[in-house]
Amino acid sequence: MIASEGKYHTFSIILVLVSAFVYYYIGYPLVRTDVTILISLYSIAFLSFFGLIRLEKQNFFLLAGIAIALRLVFLGSIPNLSQDFYRFIWDGRMLVEGWNPYLYLPNDLMASGTAPIAEAQELFNGMGNLSASHYTNYPPINQLCFAFAGLFSGNSILSSVVVLHILIILADLGILYFGKKLLENLGLPIKNIWLYILNPFIIIELTGNLHFEGVMIFFLIWSLYLLQKGFWKWAAVLLAVSVSVKLIPLLFLPLFFQWFINYKNSENKQLTFSIVKKGFLKLITFYVIVFATISVLFLPFLSKQFIANYQETVGLWFQNFEFNASIYYIARWIGYKTIGWNMIATIGKITPIIVLVFVTGLSLFRNNSDFKKIITALLFGLSFYFFTTTTMHPWYLATLLILSVFTNYRFTVIWSFMIVFSYTAYQNEGYAENLGFVALEYVVVYGFLMYEVFKYYTKKPRLETS
Repeated sequence: MIASEGKYHTFSIILVLVSAFVYYYIGYPLVRTDVTILISLYSIAFLSFFGLIRLEKQNFFLLAGIAIALRLVFLGSIPNLSQDFYRFIWDGRMLVEGWNPYLYLPNDLMASGTAPIAEAQELFNGMGNLSASHYTNYPPINQLCFAFAGLFSGNSILSSVVVLHILIILADLGILYFGKKLLENLGLPIKNIWLYILNPFIIIELTGNLHFEGVMIFFLIWSLYLLQKGFWKWAAVLLAVSVSVKLIPLLFLPLFFQWFINYKNSENKQLTFSIVKKGFLKLITFYVIVFATISVLFLPFLSKQFIANYQETVGLWFQNFEFNASIYYIARWIGYKTIGWNMIATIGKITPIIVLVFVTGLSLFRNNSDFKKIITALLFGLSFYFFTTTTMHPWYLATLLILSVFTNYRFTVIWSFMIVFSYTAYQNEGYAENLGFVALEYVVVYGFLMYEVFKYYTKKPRLETS
């Protein structure tokens, strides 16, 4: 028995070393145009990921240590799969110098020679024209993280990157802590958390590529944990902080309706008018706290120009940009065939309305009588948005992946592998999506999702993972 356990641990060590090499290569020598190498290494990382979970799923502290160690591989790396971090550092240094980053375009500041920050030319060149020609859309807590990097890194881009790596690693540790506690409270296997924490997609896209979905998710999971415990006022504050990192949790607000109406009345099937009224008043108070906190956090930046710039930038994501979309690409093709041009401006205006109607329907007509079902509603509400959006960058998927940990669905794990094929758009120095790979990605994801939905509604399995 002891010899057998030693053999398993030896194999686990091999898997960790293989993973560390993969992350080292992706974080340092890899060039984004080397798509074949990227997909090959990504596949190896996933095989190692599943092997580690299978061998060590009951050894919590060992896997936690491995998760931290693998993230530290990226600590000194400059992201080579994404250039967004250049804008993060730009915004942070602007804020440290006392300039409102929401009011100035990098293009204008560079053209006039008035950029007030160190290494402005390097940051400007790194962020690219798309970012430099648009106002920043990162909410205030996100900006605070960027400013933290600017404050403690001096004038070094590498030092700023190290600080940003550390912040995201700390956020993942917070997700591990509160995710574990929430799983325990819901009576779910603790090992589910490794589907997120050890997932190569999360390690590469968040720690490696410096996307701040991880910080947003940390506050979201903390909020859900407090809400499940009944501390709904503090949950509202933390949900607002999450929104102030990334706006996406705003989509979840309608889905808490049944929780506030029913959560203290689970044993009483007859909801009286007074109970419904009390729950509804709590829900309204919850919303008020959320929006009041968001308003306070945005207040230091508030001006008419800020509102105009922010609305313009957010609107562009719906009506101008397109990447790795699924249903939208089908609608775009229909538009070309019927009227002869790209209908993104029209589709981008209609899609948010359709998403809002869908989420409202989930809130009112789906049975969300317990917290597990509410999280499942969050999962499918956000999934519908991502399935219909015009732009689906890989790192967006992180929120879906963490929500699925608390549900019976694993299509997000499949998607977290398949989404690597979106990087085929960068296989040349220019940018050109390969729609064959996009189709492959979504055929696999939709196919597995339909399989899971069919299995759930025909067999009604218990909420667990293998």
